[in-house]
Amino acid sequence: MLTAGVICLLLIIFMVAYRVSEQQAGGPKKQELTQVEVYRLQRGDLAKHISLTGQTVSDASITLSPKYAGRVTAVNVELGDRVKEGQILLVQDTEDLDIAIGQARAEAEAAGADAVTTQAGYYADFLKAEAAYDIQKQHYDRQQYLYSIGAISQDTLDSARDQYVTAKAAYDSLANQSEGGGTPASVRSKELAAVKSRYNVKALEKQRSDMFLRAPRDGVISYRNAEVGGYLTAGSKVLTLVDNSHIYVDCSLSENDAAVLEPGMDVNVTIDAMGQDFTGKLVFVSPAMGDDSKTFMVRISLDADRSAIKSGLFARSAIDILQKKDTLFVPKEAILTKNGRTSVYVYDENTGTVQEKQVTIGLMNDKEAEIVEGLSEGELVVTSGQDRLQNDMRVKVKETAAKQEDSAGEAGES
Repeated sequence: MLTAGVICLLLIIFMVAYRVSEQQAGGPKKQELTQVEVYRLQRGDLAKHISLTGQTVSDASITLSPKYAGRVTAVNVELGDRVKEGQILLVQDTEDLDIAIGQARAEAEAAGADAVTTQAGYYADFLKAEAAYDIQKQHYDRQQYLYSIGAISQDTLDSARDQYVTAKAAYDSLANQSEGGGTPASVRSKELAAVKSRYNVKALEKQRSDMFLRAPRDGVISYRNAEVGGYLTAGSKVLTLVDNSHIYVDCSLSENDAAVLEPGMDVNVTIDAMGQDFTGKLVFVSPAMGDDSKTFMVRISLDADRSAIKSGLFARSAIDILQKKDTLFVPKEAILTKNGRTSVYVYDENTGTVQEKQVTIGLMNDKEAEIVEGLSEGELVVTSGQDRLQNDMRVKVKETAAKQEDSAGEAGES
C-alpha cells in the first residue's frame, strides 16, 4: 500500500510538472481576431439591373367559330396552310337560306307594290272628297239664302247642312293625314312595311354570307376540327389562325422593377431554344397590377418580322436603369436594421477597430443601397460578420477583401 501511494504521488507530481513546463515553453495563447470584409465608400452611378423572363407571343391567335349551326359542305384548308385575309376557309349549307331569301324578296316587292297602290288610292279619294266638299258647301250656302227669304223649310235647310258636314268630315280626315306637306299616314305605313321587308331580305343575305367562314387576316392554320358532312353548332371551335408576322415577348415583373421601366426602351432578347439574340423595344408597361398574379405585365416588341419564331418559346432579357448619378452607395449586405434603426459598421484603419454608425438610405437595387446621410466618401464599411461585432472591437480584414480594395487604397490590418 505504501508503495502504491508513492507511485500515485509521483504520477501527480509528474503531470503537474509537465503542464507547467508546457506553458512556460509555449507562452500564453494569442486571442484570435474576428475576420471581416470591407468596402471602401466611393462616389459613382447607382444602377438597377432588371432581369426579364417570359414567353414569345404571336401578333394574333384567333379562334374561328361558325356564327350559325349548319352542315359543312366544304373545308378549303389543311393544317399549316398559309391563308390571306378574306379567303373562304369553310362553307356551310345555304340551301334553306336561299329559299328563305327568295320568299323575302317576293314579300318585299309585294309590300312595295302595296305602298304604290295605297298612295294612288289615297290621292284619288282625296280629290273625290275635295270635290264633294266644295259641292256640298256651295249647296248649303244657297239653301241658307233660300231659307232667309222663306223659299224653303227648316227641314230642307237641315238636310243640306247634314250633307255639308258629312262631306267636310271626309275631306278633313284625308287632308289631316298629309298636314304640313308630308306623306299621308296610310301611305307612310305601307312604305315602312316595304322597308321592313327589304331589311328582312338583307338580314337573310347577311346570314347566308356568314355561312362562309373567312380568314380575318393573313396567317397560318394551326388547328382544324371540321370535315365535310359534319354538323357544326354555333360558337364551336373549328379553326385557329395564327399570325406570326410579328412577335412579342410578354414578361411579368414586381412593382419595384415595373416602376422604373418606360415604353420606348431598347432591349436585347435571347431565345435559348433557337440559340439566337434579337433586338427589340419595350412597347408596353402595365398601368396596374394584375388581380390574379399580383405582378405587372411588360411587353417587348421584336424589331423585325420574325415569322420563323414560334409562339410560346422561353425568352429572356435584361435592362440596366441608371437610378442616380454621382452618389454614395454600399453593398446591401452591409446594412443592419434593428428596431427600426438602420446602421453599418465602419472600420478604422488607424486603430484596427470598428464603430457602428446610424445611416439614412435612399434608392436601392438588387445589390446596393444609396447612403443619404451618416457616411463620408473613403470610409471602409464592413460587409460581413457584423453579427459578431461590437463597438471598439479589433478586427482583421480578410486578405481577399483587402485585395479587392487595392484599387481604392490599402484596407488596413489588425
